[in-house]
Amino acid sequence: MMNAALDKHESPRIVLSAKGLSKTFGDFAAVKNVDLNVEHARVHALIGPNGAGKTTVFNLLTKFLQPSSGTIVFDGTDITNARPDKVARMGLVRSFQISAVFPHLTLLENVRVALQRPNKLATQFWRPLSSLNSLNQRAEELLALVGLTNETNTLAADLSYGRKRVLEIATTLALDPKVLLLDEPMAGMGGEDVEHVANLIREVAKTRAVLMVEHNLKVVADIGHNITVLQRGEILAEGNYAEVSADPRVRTAYMGTEED
Repeated sequence: MMNAALDKHESPRIVLSAKGLSKTFGDFAAVKNVDLNVEHARVHALIGPNGAGKTTVFNLLTKFLQPSSGTIVFDGTDITNARPDKVARMGLVRSFQISAVFPHLTLLENVRVALQRPNKLATQFWRPLSSLNSLNQRAEELLALVGLTNETNTLAADLSYGRKRVLEIATTLALDPKVLLLDEPMAGMGGEDVEHVANLIREVAKTRAVLMVEHNLKVVADIGHNITVLQRGEILAEGNYAEVSADPRVRTAYMGTEED
């Protein structure tokens, strides 16, 4: 009983951390000395005004950019100098601002494509196409998880923009990420799709870490456990939403026009 009580109050496990992360382009410092800790089973939101350095931080963490200084540790391994394909295979998986799906494939086929790598079928081109049928059950489970069961055989091109973003989350989940990084997942969505994706992210974060860049502050307030506010490439404030939204520096820099 005592061990259970201790476990209950144990601090969340940090699965992705950056220390002193910086990136310069010539004389311009896009990111300056950023420290970031992303915890398992938490939604961590990275917010700030346009040009604050949010996407640059994402690109550094996922190794699409090499940091000028600082270190990045993922699941206990230093990945500061790792390649993006390596960290993706380790379980650090991201989406992008623009939906990336195969428009002329069905939803089932899109998810099957994503499932090929973790199932070691991605490079076995000599196998017949029918060999991919073994992935159907898992693909259908993932589509059910994100609420797309009734559109399994629909072409991705025929989905609304919001549903395409939902499909993209299903394809990233096919890679079984330990940390899921979402770059503006709500961008361009209507209210119904925003609510659906927010609920989906909340559900996903029960079993893995989620780090997201997001401008919709109502969503951040609703599902974000930890918030980091960036301004001009530096951390302006950190904490839960109530704490950062009450910070006068944050309100001046970013939230002054938002409804309380």
